[in-house]
Order: sequence, then structure tokens, then C-alpha cells
Amino acid sequence: MQIVETTNEGLKRAYSVTIPAKDIEARIDSEVKKIAPQVRMPGFRPGKVPANLIRKMHGDALHSDALNATLRESVQGLITDKKLRPALQPKVDMVEGYEQGKDAELTVEVEVLPEIDVPSIEGLELEKLNVPVSDKALDEALSRIAENQKSYKDAPKTKKAGDGDQLIIDFVGRVDGEEFEGGKAEDTPLTLGSGQFIPGFEDQLTGVKTGDSKTIKVTFPADYPAEHLKGKDAEFDVTVKQVKVESETKIDEDFAKQLGLESLDKLKELVKGQLEQETAGLTRTQMKRQLLDKLAADHDFAVPPTMVEAEFEQIWNQLQAEAQREEDPEAALKEIEAEKDDYRKIAERRVRLGLLLSEIGQANGVEVSSQEMSMLIQQAAQQYRAEDRQRFIDYVRNEPMAQAQIRAPLYEDKVVDFLFDKAEVTERDVTREELEAAIEAEEAPAESKKKAPAKKKAAAKKPAAKKEAAKEAPAKKAAEKKPAEKKPAAKKAAAKKPAEKKPAAKKAAAKKPAAKKAAAKK
Repeated sequence: MQIVETTNEGLKRAYSVTIPAKDIEARIDSEVKKIAPQVRMPGFRPGKVPANLIRKMHGDALHSDALNATLRESVQGLITDKKLRPALQPKVDMVEGYEQGKDAELTVEVEVLPEIDVPSIEGLELEKLNVPVSDKALDEALSRIAENQKSYKDAPKTKKAGDGDQLIIDFVGRVDGEEFEGGKAEDTPLTLGSGQFIPGFEDQLTGVKTGDSKTIKVTFPADYPAEHLKGKDAEFDVTVKQVKVESETKIDEDFAKQLGLESLDKLKELVKGQLEQETAGLTRTQMKRQLLDKLAADHDFAVPPTMVEAEFEQIWNQLQAEAQREEDPEAALKEIEAEKDDYRKIAERRVRLGLLLSEIGQANGVEVSSQEMSMLIQQAAQQYRAEDRQRFIDYVRNEPMAQAQIRAPLYEDKVVDFLFDKAEVTERDVTREELEAAIEAEEAPAESKKKAPAKKKAAAKKPAAKKEAAKEAPAKKAAEKKPAEKKPAAKKAAAKKPAEKKPAAKKAAAKKPAAKKAAAKK
């Protein structure tokens, strides 16, 4: 194999490689010997088919396989011979005019990783902001759990329904005097004041009593999802089967046992652990940003343009997708377009920090185990159809670049944890609000805060990036969710539909699924 370097500028390298025809032929001969024992041909005993006949039968396939294998080995040999550290997969092109039996000429273009002086990790100082769980926070969390478990009891028949009361109703809807699909349901729970049904529906039921019947007139919203009901006037004949009032939920031993726990103390222990877990992610985010700030401030070296472009495309695609979900997509797109250069700088910063962390990890023996790697590959394979997963797994196991891409996030976390262990960490107790404010402050735009870590500007600029920055705290808002029984996620759609059933009413709902959609808001 003959190698001639044609470009050596910055991090870019290019080579002209000539592979002698004899090397390709030798590869074909080797393949013929491998398959000869399995070849069957009339007139010959198994394994005794002459090599020239095998070549004649499978010549094109053998040549193609041999050529590809030789090219791969040649490129790998080039990388080894020149001691290159490719940033991404080399670009390999065959020179036009190649014919079987002739030397193969190809061009190889590659960007290499920069030489980086591994920084000293001595004297690294970080501040850790802790959020102790106060009695008040614990009581509020328990109250939210109790709210989730809200129950109702039958009210006296003379009770007039008001906000917060629950009605069990049957209804039949009509448009232009005709019943319509999805406009009928039975035993439907409706909490007045919940905003669960289309505008005007609940208001007209205020003051009803058990056993009352009432005709309600409403107008479907103009943006109602069912085309045949958009903007239509409708009447619903409603029968109030029961008025219910909220039952008081006491946070005591019995309450804990209703949740399947052995005691109230055990419930408090679990809730406290959840609150600590929620803020632990935020604490890590804040510490990691400090660390990246310190590393970025002390290191400035050239990074491979292709890596920067790949990182920028990832950021840009995310921002564009988020902009499309804004109320005014066009304005959102214009906003990010005006800051495109800033996002490109962010991409460059991310790549630089990634390379720096990689060097630190390699210099200090940080590794991703084979078991961890297998788990990562299996997880990545889940995004593919079942029939394609094994093919993806086989591809990754034979493709070093693909492995590196899958390994990178876990490896980075391991290096960060290593640096946390080596750093001199001072701890300070703060409130959750103070911790979140510290994170927000570190999300300042790069142009006004030169030390802002790579992910911060994207986080500050658009909600999508902000969510990405908060991924380390997935439970951030968990304790603030409304009770599942009172207003579950499905019921928000049911706010769009007048018949969100409790378990006891599922049978009726199953018989008339469209009834759930009839009075939906949107």
C-alpha cells in the first residue's frame, strides 16, 4: 500500500492511497479457500470444486467483498501508520476509473483531534448548594398527596351543588334536534369549577340537587377537534343522579395504610426521600456548570470543524422543533435565526469541553465497563423496530465511531463525578428557590457571561434548551401535580369531554366512547 499525504492544515489531513491489485487478488484467493468446502456443483464431490470455477460462479461478489475489506483494512492501516486520532469517521472515496485487475486508488480525508495538555486537577474548588427538607416542605408535600387522594361522599338530597362539589350525571346531546355521535354518556363524574367541560356547561349546573333534570344550552368552541361540531349550538339533557361533597382527608396512620404503607412515619420517610431526590438533580446541575465554567475559562484550543458542525446541527434542530411549538412559530424562528452565530459558538464550546473531559478521563483511568457498554447499546436499540434491533447491535459492535457516540454521555458523567471527588467542595444550605435562581443565573447568554457553560445559552434562550438543562432534575415539579382522581392528565382531555369515568362507570363509557368527546373544550 502506497500512502501520499496531500493535505496537512490545522486539524485537517488528506491522503492519496494506492492499493496494489495483487493485494486485492490475494484477498479473493483467501475468500475462495474459505468458501470452497461449502460450495456444491454437479459433477464434483463436496469441497472439490476447482477454484477457477468458484471464481467464475461468484466472481463479482467475491471481488466486491474483497475490495471493501481491503479498503477498510487500508484505512485502518493508514490511521495506525500515521498515528492519527480521527475526530469523526474518515471520508473515503474511490478514484474514478477503477477496474478489476488494476490497482485501486482512493482519497482519504480526516479531521484529527487536537493535542490537549491534560489540566491539573489539583486545587479545584467547587461549591455545593444543598436544599434541606424543611418541616414546612414535608407538610406541603403530604398535603398534595392527600389532595391526590380526595374522595367524595353522597350529599343530602336537599343539597344544592356548588363549586368543588361532584355530580354524577347522565346526559344526551343534540345538535339541530338530532343526537350526535359521542354526545351521550351515563354515570359521568363532574366536579363543578374544574373547567372539565366545554364553556358554559358546568355553570348551568350550579345549584342543582340530586334527582334534578335540566336542559343545558352551549356552543361548541370554534377550535373544537370534531369538525361536525365546531361552533355548533347544542342542547344537553342532563339528569343529576347524585350530588357529592368532598370528604375530609386526614393525614394519619389510617391514611398511610390506605396508601399501602405500614405507618405514617414510613410515609414521611418516603416523601422526604423523594424531595431530597428532586433537589439532588438540581444540585448536581449547578455543580456541573461551575465545573464546566472553570474548565472552559482555562482552556482554548482549536476543535475539529466537522464535530462543531454536527453539534450545531443537533442544537439547531432542537431549537427549530421547539420554535414550531410556540404560539407564534414564525417569530420564534426569527428570534433564533438572529442568534445563529451565538449557537454556533455554543456548539464549539460544547465540543471543546467534551474533548477536554475525555482527555481528563483517559489520563486518570476513567472507563465505561463492557457490561455498562452492553447495557447502553441495548437501550439505544430499543428505538428501532424489533426486527431491526439485532442488526443495529451488530453494527455498533463493529463500528468504533458508533460505540464512541453511545458511550460519550455516560463517560462524561463518570469524568464529572471523578472531578467532583477530587475537588475541594464547600457546602452551603439554601432554599430551593435560591438553588433554582443560582442555576438561572448561570444560564446567562454567552455574550454577557463569557464563562457560561456550553449548554447554558441554549437553556436560557428557548424553553426546549431550558428543559434539556433541567433533565438532571426530572422530578422537579412532581410534587406540584394535581390529584390524579381530581384532575388526571386524561381528564384534561375530558375537560374536553364531559364523561371522564371513574372505575365504576367504565362499563358505560366503554359502550359509548364517543360520549367522552362530545363536550370537549378543544
